[in-house]
Amino acid sequence: MGGFFGTISKRDCVMDVFFGTDYHSHLGTKRGGMAIYDAATGFQRQIHNIENTPFRTKFDKDLADFHGCAGIGCISDTDPQPLIVRSHLGLYAIITVGIITNTDALVERYFSERGHQFMAMSSGKVNATELTAALINQKEDLVSGIRHAQEEIDGSCTMLILTSDGIIAARDKLGRLPVLIGRNDEGCCVSFESFAYHKLGYTDAYELGPNEVVKVTADGWETLAPAGDKMRICAFLWTYYGYPNSNYEGVNVEVMRYRNGEIMARDEVQKGQLPKVDYVAGVPDSGLPHAIGFANRSGKPFARPFVKYTPTWPRSFMPANQEARNQVAKMKQIPVPELIEGKKLLFVDDSIVRGTQLRETVDFLYESGAEEVHMRSACPPIMYGCKYLNFSRSNSDMELLARRTIQELEGDEGQQHLEEYADSSTQRGQCMLKSICEKMGFDSLGYQSLEGLLEAIGIDRDKICTYCWTGKE
Repeated sequence: MGGFFGTISKRDCVMDVFFGTDYHSHLGTKRGGMAIYDAATGFQRQIHNIENTPFRTKFDKDLADFHGCAGIGCISDTDPQPLIVRSHLGLYAIITVGIITNTDALVERYFSERGHQFMAMSSGKVNATELTAALINQKEDLVSGIRHAQEEIDGSCTMLILTSDGIIAARDKLGRLPVLIGRNDEGCCVSFESFAYHKLGYTDAYELGPNEVVKVTADGWETLAPAGDKMRICAFLWTYYGYPNSNYEGVNVEVMRYRNGEIMARDEVQKGQLPKVDYVAGVPDSGLPHAIGFANRSGKPFARPFVKYTPTWPRSFMPANQEARNQVAKMKQIPVPELIEGKKLLFVDDSIVRGTQLRETVDFLYESGAEEVHMRSACPPIMYGCKYLNFSRSNSDMELLARRTIQELEGDEGQQHLEEYADSSTQRGQCMLKSICEKMGFDSLGYQSLEGLLEAIGIDRDKICTYCWTGKE
């Protein structure tokens, strides 16, 4: 997905940008970048590949060369950025987070005439941030350009723009991602994650509304374009992507995950479907709090039958190559035999997407002596690849475990009954669960209901994006 952090201050802010950006490393694994502005020397920028080396390590040696009182940084799961752009709107640095699903159509519509060109990446694709900047530059001022770009882009686009006199932050038009402003005695910062600036001595000051554009200076902030009245913030921020200390729309991630697990257990007990197990456990790391809530409500003891070996493999979803990812997942898993051998275990994972790594986990548990392995997903079956935030790496919906299983069960006819398959109380829903259990080696499988998930988040349901489960915007 990706994340960003920006700071503007009355003092040198390089270290704040460095540490604030590093605290977004859980949101992406491909590229990291920083751009700093100094009134005397102008812009400085550096971009590094962080697929095999963390942001902090890659940028540590660059810090001595950076200087300035304003800067932005990003963790990108897609394009190299920030970019520095020169146009009739002036010189600025830009970061974007989101996804553009109509890239080819935009290039054809606006830039097909001779004289327009884009630097292609190694994949042959256009850099989404460069395309966004080109759309912005079609207008006579940055704010009009930002609004133009966000209206033309299918998908979503949240951005930071660093100019010579401030930082412009723009939340995507339906607020799928959060943008927060922090403040201290010397300046302000802009961030996805509030804990990133709390650790740097900033306090909560403001949260942008959907489609809002704000200019931030060392003295404060002003709204340049007002917020819209519709929001569709991503539910996966709470179930998976968000860091435990983070708060979105006033709801803490860790607290939501406890509540989500409690609701899952409550509903299973009410239906008489809770299996007899020795321990409830979480699939590390983001499954752990869901499992704690499940254990607390079910009355089953919580345990950690295996742990991740984070000193060697500290990042949860790298590298990009699936075969290498599978091997890394296997290398991470260190068993606690005393909690596995002869035990009946119920695991809670944050989600089940393709299921590849989960199959490896189940095999590993049985090889370690488990008697039974029951699996629970803290969210409903994923039926659609995300077209707004690059949540899923799947190139096709048929890579998703639920959709693939439905196709195997009923062919194309089954794809007409996805809502029924997602409901475990129906015959089709039961068939899907049984088929996945047989395929993956589970003794039982359960998914959190959409109603239960929305209850756990606890904000207005119309403000939450549930596209990956329902296919509805």
